[in-house]
Parts: sequence; C-alpha cells; structure tokens
Amino acid sequence: MTSADIPAVDTLERRLFPVDAWPLQMFHDELAQTDTRSYYVAVDPAGTVIGYAGLMCVLPIADVQTIAVVPENEGAGIGSRLLATLVDEAKQRGAEDVLLEVRDDNPRAQRLYRWFGFEQIHVRPRYYRDGASALIMRLPLAGWSGAPTAGTATETKEQ
Repeated sequence: MTSADIPAVDTLERRLFPVDAWPLQMFHDELAQTDTRSYYVAVDPAGTVIGYAGLMCVLPIADVQTIAVVPENEGAGIGSRLLATLVDEAKQRGAEDVLLEVRDDNPRAQRLYRWFGFEQIHVRPRYYRDGASALIMRLPLAGWSGAPTAGTATETKEQ
C-alpha cells in the first residue's frame, strides 16, 4: 500500500466497516511507521483496490491490524493471499506469534483464520462499537511453513 492507495482503501473501509471505520488520517499514520508496520493492497486486473491488509510487528509479537476484501470478491482466495502475506512478513521480521481480533459474529473470517492454524485464546466482550465481542486468536510461527493451499487470483503490492 502506498499513500496513493489510501483514498480507495478509505472508501472500502467506510463501506465494509461503517460502524468501526478507521479515520482517514489513521491510514497515513500507519504507513508512516515503516519500522513496525507493513500494509498491502489487492488489486483486480484493472488496478482497482479490492482488498487490503496491515500488520504491526513489535517483537516478539505481530498483530494483524486490518484485513478486508470487497464482498463481490469473497471466496476467490484474496483474503487468504493477504493473510499469508502478513504471516510471512511477521515471520521474516522475527515474530514468534501473530495475533488478531475477529468479530464473534463473523464465522467466515473465523474459518479462514482457523484454516491457517490460528486458535482462539481469549474473548473481549463488547469490544466493537455495536456491542459485538472480539475473539482474540493466535498463530505460533515456530512451525509456520507457509499458507495452506490458497488461490492467488490477484496481485498484491507492498508498501
């Protein structure tokens, strides 16, 4: 992700997370922290941003900051590719574990994370503004040898 991608990412953020959307400035702030952050976008063949993801890595932990794919492209392997990119980045940076929060009412995302080997370690009740709880999940990287077989139908661009 580059600063040129932020307007498109912000539009998707507001569409996909109307209650919990990040403020626009937050994306600029995150991209500025290259020592601890990595952000990516997935684009379709026309160059339109159709997904994005971000990682914070402060050793020994990495944390998935955000990950999203437009609903029209769900099931095409884009989320898997983005998540694999984040986990690979965490491992390259020397993290021991990757953590993330997922809404307790989002079984599709939970299935993806479990498929990758994440396990639930905690619940944060009423974590989201609308009252939904967050499941905290962890992936130990000691045995990480790469993503499960996933589609690679899109290109990802690194910051």
